[in-house]
Amino acid sequence: MSGRLPSGCPRLDTILGGGLVDPSITLLAGSPGTGKTVLAQQYAFANGRPDAPVVYLSTLTEPLAKITQFVQGLAFCEPDRIGVDVVFEDLGDVVLNGGLPAGLERITEIITRTSCGMLVIDSVRALRFAARDANEYARFLCELAGRLSALATCTVWLAEYATAELATSPEYAIADSTVVLSTQTTGQRTNRALQVLKHRGSTCLSGWHAYRVTADGLAAFPRLSDVKSVAQPRDAVGRVSSGIPALDEMLNDGYWPGSSTVVAGPSGAGKTVLGLQFVYRGADLGQKCTFTTLEENHVQLDRAIRSLGWDPNNDNVALRCESPNDIYIDQWFYELVDFLEATGCRRLVIDGVGDLAAACEDERRFGEFVHSLLSRCAQAGISTLLTLEVPDLFGQSRLTQLGTSHLSDNLVLLHYVRNGPTLERAMTVLKSRANENRPETRKFVITREGIEVGEPVSGF
Repeated sequence: MSGRLPSGCPRLDTILGGGLVDPSITLLAGSPGTGKTVLAQQYAFANGRPDAPVVYLSTLTEPLAKITQFVQGLAFCEPDRIGVDVVFEDLGDVVLNGGLPAGLERITEIITRTSCGMLVIDSVRALRFAARDANEYARFLCELAGRLSALATCTVWLAEYATAELATSPEYAIADSTVVLSTQTTGQRTNRALQVLKHRGSTCLSGWHAYRVTADGLAAFPRLSDVKSVAQPRDAVGRVSSGIPALDEMLNDGYWPGSSTVVAGPSGAGKTVLGLQFVYRGADLGQKCTFTTLEENHVQLDRAIRSLGWDPNNDNVALRCESPNDIYIDQWFYELVDFLEATGCRRLVIDGVGDLAAACEDERRFGEFVHSLLSRCAQAGISTLLTLEVPDLFGQSRLTQLGTSHLSDNLVLLHYVRNGPTLERAMTVLKSRANENRPETRKFVITREGIEVGEPVSGF
């Protein structure tokens, strides 16, 4: 009966339907520098035990001394486990001196001698240099796979292949599972993604999934559309105040719990203030709230909060300031979701959703991201407010950009109206799903207490 072996990265295990099938042969493919070795070593330290060590074989592409040197710079490496739980050995000299038959016998001897729980060969493709021709290399792989199967050994093969090369490779044909790692550079941004091309005896999450390689190892982020929320849907009981009494009136007594709201408007219209007022109203009610901005740094946000008479150190308000230049959207999403779950957040504001879109490589993926985020928040009963900057000062003719407006439950437009030579701020509730909102435009001012809404604008 097959078991599962973890990677040390729970989200990668989710992509693989629970982990590597044991026993099986898994091919980790990708161009040099994509993180194959880091991931293989992560598997080694996640699974090695004294009674069933992981044996890591280096071949011809990199000296064993380098492999053992570099692995000790990774957080998951515990040096005192090397030689006990994780055993590094060199196969290169054996195949150079005795060819592939000698290498095959050495691998068999190692498995038998160590009773290893996992075998890693880094790199298996490099062994073709010890073969007389392609046929000998293919025969070697078939013979090796047969012995691994007979010995019930879970094996990870590393091979330097781009995705397009895999279809004709013998390793791909023989392996039970294949995970390909890829790196793409767009402008100054490097994006990494992995894909499970096959996974015999198991389900897996299809498509490309983002990953990062850090000093902690490889961190994977399953494609957002494939991940289901574990939260149970909450009943929409009662109402959620916007923090602005007149806006609550326009919304027919506020927002529904777990609803999503887009606040759109030009620069300086008051979007950030409206978002802050929303979270600080929740804080006054004892709710945990999160305000995350991609437009302000900590100093600017602190100044804005204090100018409105609120406390930036309020225990019920978590402030997160991040630069859009440093964001990888999948990683950002998962870190945010983890934070919301850990804190029991009830209100969330994302200030500057347009900057978040700039960190995504295409609009379709961004729409997928927004839909997943809002769905998760709705199921968890988190009321969400997104601010979106639009170019028009006096109203807006198009609000469908970025795929956010049609996904939200409520749409509030902030804009300017002319009063002679003066520009005044105004707001309009354009949409409020499952609600009888007032489709009127009202002027408002920003005071030291926040936004104060006046009477409807006539003739607008």
